[in-house]
Amino acid sequence: MPTANVNILAVLVAAVLTFVLGAVWYSPVLFAKQWMAAQGYTAEKLEEMKRKGVTRAYAVSVLCYLVTAYVMALLASYTNSTTLAQGLWLGLLSWLGFAATVGLTANMFSEKPIAAWVLDAGYQLSYLVLMGVLLSLWR
Repeated sequence: MPTANVNILAVLVAAVLTFVLGAVWYSPVLFAKQWMAAQGYTAEKLEEMKRKGVTRAYAVSVLCYLVTAYVMALLASYTNSTTLAQGLWLGLLSWLGFAATVGLTANMFSEKPIAAWVLDAGYQLSYLVLMGVLLSLWR
């Protein structure tokens, strides 16, 4: 396996930016209402979930974003992606080959509408492209 050149600070920044993007993506500013409807949640259900605590969910999300960013940095290094176009392509291919297909397969076996997948897949596409670009350019 080739040696990898991973910038840990860039990985941390990519994970934080992904978390912030998610906060905006799933907020009333963008898609909160659509996401709630697609998930079958009411405002009361969300409040109940908040009362039970979301700390664990946020902590796991941050950990997953760190892992994803680190793996994306490895892929950028292994493929020698160093330009904006290469970063965009890396993010798009990662989404298409992994996130979109795994998410769509899971959606097909759930009772959720396709809109649930579309909203989540849009977020995943956005952050994988963001990570691909950031981690390709910031080596």
